[in-house]
Amino acid sequence: MNNAESSTVASGLAWFKSSYSGAEGGDCVEVAAGTAVVHVRDSKAVAGPVFTVSREAWAGFVGRSV
Repeated sequence: MNNAESSTVASGLAWFKSSYSGAEGGDCVEVAAGTAVVHVRDSKAVAGPVFTVSREAWAGFVGRSV
């Protein structure tokens, strides 16, 4: 995982907000799929830090049930 990636590197990506995010804001994340990694950022701080995980790790994360 790279938790220090700059938002400049990830600025040309197509970002998608979580479907669990409400219209009023709140705690939201956005993701952008790269060829080898998935980028994740805070939707309220789009110029802030971005972290990346492997596509396999992301698939494992979203596939888990709570």
